[in-house]
Amino acid sequence: MSPHPMPSGDHTPFARLKQIFKAKEENAAPDPRRIALATCVLLLEAARADDEFADVERSHILDTLSRRFDLSQAEAEELIDASLAERDQSADLWHFTHTINEHCTREEKTRIIEEIWRVIYADGTLDAHEDYLIHKLAKLLNLSHPELINAKLTILKETR
Repeated sequence: MSPHPMPSGDHTPFARLKQIFKAKEENAAPDPRRIALATCVLLLEAARADDEFADVERSHILDTLSRRFDLSQAEAEELIDASLAERDQSADLWHFTHTINEHCTREEKTRIIEEIWRVIYADGTLDAHEDYLIHKLAKLLNLSHPELINAKLTILKETR
């Protein structure tokens, strides 16, 4: 008899590896709630960058969340509350941008940056903190400077 009996059936090392990879593939599927929460955190971060969370910014974020994620007004409000709590528990924004990077295309990330520009310009001004933040977010989302500026120009054309 061999000192190391061969496992049989589903207990083989190969079967275990298949289970691990299958679980990872299932976990890789985008969870719309995680993407919505991450997007909301970034929008709120932009709204609060100038230390003022104006009603017009909140209204814009609610409309964006409702439209983008097909949420009712109450669901969008709940998402804002959950996002604020989640952000308060996080040391940085990397966790949120990482979620978006894992599950969103470049075009989707560009649309998120456009929404952030809309929040920033909702009060009609761009201050230094907001400018710093959006450049940081673009970098964390792996978007180039020209992509960031093109998104900004798109939003500025809309607001005129």
